[in-house]
Amino acid sequence: MDTEGTFDPRSTRHNPLPPPPPQSPPSFPTAPPPVPPTAPPPVPAAAPVPAQAPGTPPARPSFVAWLRAPRPEAAPGVWTYEHKPKAPEEPDRIPGRRLLSGALISALCGWLVWSLLWNGYLGGYWLWPMYLLTPDSWYERGGNTQAGWWAQRIYIGIVLACLAVIFGRVGHWSEVWRRYVAPLFRRAWDEPAPEVAAAGRPEGDPVEWPHLRAAGAHSAADRLAADARAGAMNDVDHARIERAWQSVRAGRNSLASFTDTVLRHGAASYGHPSGARDLPARTARHDLLAHQVRLGTAADDRRNPYQHRGVGLALEPDVLATSLLAVGPPGSGKTGRMVRPVVESLCLQALAGQVAVVAVGAAGAGLGADEAFDVVVKIGRPDSGYDFDLYGGTTDPDEAAGILAEALIGDMAASLPGGDSRRAATALAQLLGPYRAAHGRFPSVPDLRELLDGSKAAVDALRAALDEAGERAQARELEARVRQSGAPGDVGTLLADRIALLDRPAFADFFDTTGDRRPFSLRALEHPLRVRIDLPERGHAEASRMLARLVLAQFTECAVGRADRSLFACLVLDDASHTITPEALRGIQRLRSAHAGAVLTLRTLDDVPEALRSALLGAVGCRMACAGVTTWDGARFAEVWGTEWVETRDITDRQIIAEEPLTKVLHFIRKVVTGKAVTTQSVTVRTVERERWSASELAHAVPAGHAVLSVTSVRGEGGPPVLVDLRG
Repeated sequence: MDTEGTFDPRSTRHNPLPPPPPQSPPSFPTAPPPVPPTAPPPVPAAAPVPAQAPGTPPARPSFVAWLRAPRPEAAPGVWTYEHKPKAPEEPDRIPGRRLLSGALISALCGWLVWSLLWNGYLGGYWLWPMYLLTPDSWYERGGNTQAGWWAQRIYIGIVLACLAVIFGRVGHWSEVWRRYVAPLFRRAWDEPAPEVAAAGRPEGDPVEWPHLRAAGAHSAADRLAADARAGAMNDVDHARIERAWQSVRAGRNSLASFTDTVLRHGAASYGHPSGARDLPARTARHDLLAHQVRLGTAADDRRNPYQHRGVGLALEPDVLATSLLAVGPPGSGKTGRMVRPVVESLCLQALAGQVAVVAVGAAGAGLGADEAFDVVVKIGRPDSGYDFDLYGGTTDPDEAAGILAEALIGDMAASLPGGDSRRAATALAQLLGPYRAAHGRFPSVPDLRELLDGSKAAVDALRAALDEAGERAQARELEARVRQSGAPGDVGTLLADRIALLDRPAFADFFDTTGDRRPFSLRALEHPLRVRIDLPERGHAEASRMLARLVLAQFTECAVGRADRSLFACLVLDDASHTITPEALRGIQRLRSAHAGAVLTLRTLDDVPEALRSALLGAVGCRMACAGVTTWDGARFAEVWGTEWVETRDITDRQIIAEEPLTKVLHFIRKVVTGKAVTTQSVTVRTVERERWSASELAHAVPAGHAVLSVTSVRGEGGPPVLVDLRG
């Protein structure tokens, strides 16, 4: 399958890989670069999967059961798969153990009182109201004894009812019935079978594809329903076909073409250009119908809001579009328990034609296997199948210069004259423009380094090439750069020193502009791509930071400049240390309106310039503080999460001083038995404003394997900070 130049912005393709087998025309944009076709993995079986052993991937339910599971509306960040909303909070709710023990004790007391009455231990005085209200002849020989017998039975029933009411109120029997007994009857009588419940929904059984039938595509719905019941369809297939159906509803594809494709290919219709229908292995729980990946379970902690306690928490594109920042020390679970599940979810959605994901991390960071990605760029390694385009696939020298200047000196722009990198961008543009005009391409790293160093041979060669091409305007740009070169305060020397970090033997085969290798460009974000970029961290830490800034700058520029924004584009940057600059912050803030987002992790906020720390927390909509953050980092999170009004109770104990001799004796005996003086308590209830999470709580009260997470959706719905167990 041809890439139509997607990954070759300078039309320099050589030796392309063999294309995959032909597939029906996709409903999303042109495919990523050809990769060897892989056989689709087996779809989930129709029978339920048994529980897995510890440490193995989570068990997946059968496809039909997964599709029929309820997904009620919930707050942002709540795992909606089989979610059951909690009943409204009852502040005076009695704890279950105390409720059951109180009900049992009151029942025993009621039985004891009735035994005393029935056996006559309290005498017959309890019968006098009956004798007072009925004739004496009912209890005499020869009288109406049958009426007296009925009167006794009715009176005894009234007494029993009064005892039940009295002791029932004391023991809260009605609450026991409502909380424990009534739900059993409701489940036994009202809960239908899954098939009946699905068929009884207003929208019908989802396995039958009712929305396709409503639009007249009955034959396509029949074919898809048959594949679903036969076990030939999985969740990725369902999401991919739903994406194609949305293109029909939007008018980008015809109903006849959709029906014909489904009848020919069934569950394999509209396949991803790679030919894959699933990932090689899954390590997290995913719900592609709701586009969610489960991170963990909200702890049953008093600091969590009542509605979130014990509820599953998840992430989805709707909240990732506001960008996410996770801060925590190494080993706190940022990569293994947050980044990798998110990357896995986005890769699954990319196979469904819904997402373009770019994951950036150090080599061996564990972001996923090579087989889970369409493009793997291993910078500094000879086995890399792709090169990385240093200029982001643009042909505009000014745009390329701005992106490259941000990568080279963005972290030290505040120390430059003028406080920004505009002078550096101008100096680069004065070289990139003439070089492209003379050679039809941008310079390679060694050529750019020579020009920035002011090499006379390199400058003379470029000047001669411009004269030969008749580019007088670009020649004037070059002469301006030559005049500024070597002057006091010239930024060219600094740029030459920084670009020298990439002009190393380890990178000799990379950043090539002559077309000998296939360069990957982030201009391909309009396609459902799965991309992983490995940074050469060992021995090249500063170069890795520079490349991370370059990827971030290119992503924000390319994501905002997309013509087709129907795909959600996401950049996952594992370890964003020293990549946050003022320009990067402005780019992150623009992503939300471009249907894109970024996931950033930091070991500590100290890796961000002090002037940008509060701005960074304000620029992202989702924030995560992992276990082990410092008090200083916790103070920043506490500030951005703000305060709330809470009800507090102050209990004061006051010792009782007895005056009577008998009372003194009783108090003395009680003190000997309990070891405490006799006191009385006074309770004061107040409403005060307190921090949701204080800096000290974030630093010392978050258990290992936990994190405090808050999310915000693109619609502006915000969630409170919730303590979540990332291990559950």
